[in-house]
Amino acid sequence: MARRKDGGHGGHGWFVTFADLMALLVAFFVMLSALSTQDQQKMQLVAGSMRDAFGVQSAIRYSGIVEVPGLPTRPKLKNAANIPPEEASATPSPDQHDRNSIGVRSKQDRAFALAAASLRQALQDMPELTEVSKHVMIEETRDGLNVEIVDQDGRSMFPEGSSEPYERTRRLIQRLAVPLKATGFRISITGHTSATRTPFRPGYGPWELSSERAHAVRRTLEAEGVPSAVFFGVTGKADVQLLFPDDPYVSANRRITISLISEEPPIPFELKH
Repeated sequence: MARRKDGGHGGHGWFVTFADLMALLVAFFVMLSALSTQDQQKMQLVAGSMRDAFGVQSAIRYSGIVEVPGLPTRPKLKNAANIPPEEASATPSPDQHDRNSIGVRSKQDRAFALAAASLRQALQDMPELTEVSKHVMIEETRDGLNVEIVDQDGRSMFPEGSSEPYERTRRLIQRLAVPLKATGFRISITGHTSATRTPFRPGYGPWELSSERAHAVRRTLEAEGVPSAVFFGVTGKADVQLLFPDDPYVSANRRITISLISEEPPIPFELKH
């Protein structure tokens, strides 16, 4: 009687095919991952939606900041604000008003991101003022977008004790006026001084100086076509809102803050009654 030969794969030939298929799938997904690009803005919106959907966030939000060469780095990110109780919800399913508010905030977040990108592009497109552009910090906050024009050690943006900017500072503000005007947001300008050991002249102090510098920036922006109606406020804060509280005398505390204001979304008509 002829003897039957055993199968070469012992009945497990399907496993080799399955392993080959898995290897091909892994290679396919690796290729997709290598070719794909992540949209950081969309990722942040998705993360924010998930956070809002699963309840109240008890941790404090912190704002991001873009540090540039020549400026000191903060020991920690600037504290923005706690989440207002009226914007937080303990229910995983927000009502229609909450959804409308989230949608409006998302549109504003995208608009502020575009504004920040256009401002950074304006700084990159001015090679003749490359050194001066290092004085600018663009900071996205919970309330909008801040453009900080700060002093550096040995290189100020305003003459000491004067409210009129240097010519290089004026040209920088003129260059920023174009993207600022295009955003359509309302603008607030705030002047700040650092703590100083040099006494001011009688009747004139850091409050007057910081306010006059803010108005000098406003006048420059208006001369470049920014409408007067978009200005939300022009104020001087002296040295009460330091950028670096741990070192009140550091030059970077002397700055002008141009803020794009995030306004509250309109209340739907049916919720006004």
